[in-house]
Amino acid sequence: MELGIGMFGDLQTNVKGEVQSAGQRLQEMIEEIKLMDEVGLDFFGVGEHHRLEYAVSSPEIILAAAATVTKNIKLSSAVTVLSSSDPVKLYQQFATVDLISNGRTELMAGRGSFIESFPLYGYNLQDYDELYREKLELLLKLNNEPKISWKGRHRPELVNQQVMPRATNDKLKIWVAVGGTPESIERAGRLGLPVMFAVIGGQPAQFKPLFDYYRNVYQANGHDMAKLKTGVHMFSLFGENSQEIADYYFPLYAAQMNRIGRSRGWAPLQRSQFEDGRSPNGALVIGDVNQSVDKILALDEMFGLTRFSAHMDVGAPSHATLMKSIEIYGTKIAPQIRAALKDKITIG
Repeated sequence: MELGIGMFGDLQTNVKGEVQSAGQRLQEMIEEIKLMDEVGLDFFGVGEHHRLEYAVSSPEIILAAAATVTKNIKLSSAVTVLSSSDPVKLYQQFATVDLISNGRTELMAGRGSFIESFPLYGYNLQDYDELYREKLELLLKLNNEPKISWKGRHRPELVNQQVMPRATNDKLKIWVAVGGTPESIERAGRLGLPVMFAVIGGQPAQFKPLFDYYRNVYQANGHDMAKLKTGVHMFSLFGENSQEIADYYFPLYAAQMNRIGRSRGWAPLQRSQFEDGRSPNGALVIGDVNQSVDKILALDEMFGLTRFSAHMDVGAPSHATLMKSIEIYGTKIAPQIRAALKDKITIG
């Protein structure tokens, strides 16, 4: 199982309501990604947002910068909002980053959790579902055919058009991200695409039928089960002491959830909900080394994962806290998980 980190580039907001500069946060992120590589984590993913709370609107630019200060870690968007992007330009940008990184780049396509990019780039929300279907079809065709002809509703026609540069080995690694929509899961399984499940609330066990559904569709469409890849993306933060990291993190996490929740009609987040999430059956991986190791191994036992993504900057913990969390993850949590999984394979 690959172990890595996802981030959105959350910006800190102080008690006066002043928001951290995007430039400062971006510089911090590059340092954090460099440390992820140094401590041996497997991948890093960064999301796309077009809101005041976030520093990153173009994941591929962050990944290009990260490619120059890292050697081994895989670099991915998490996610690219495909519905409001041009698949041709998107392929070219990610293929370029892939060449800079010597084949370490991935593109994770999704619908996104916010809608600001649609009016920003001139798309109609009434076309929400059709935009995603059409653009995913075009992106996959671009990935498979250096010269293509294609016609759709939401982009000018392509006639025998060559799209360059090509990614390393002529193929870009493409994942899709899903929430709990069966249609999206069915599409991923039918197309044989690796899938990342966003498990960000409730109990992870509720997602088990969706994992099973994906595997069944994947197999029914004749894809090689040995190549099946599934992952989970979960809010996470690691510390030396479970109670101390929880006490530090709750106000930051709750403030971010409440800022988003006000526009969506959510009730304010309670500490009891946060603690339920941190419990063995909850969807928050926030605690000390042993607690986190046990939870990640339990998730693997439940789902049969090939990737675990710790989404680590929700609510903008300090740079120092994130650096410490990354260090703990890479030097203490990851080695224990890898050893446990290796022993499991040996015994099996």
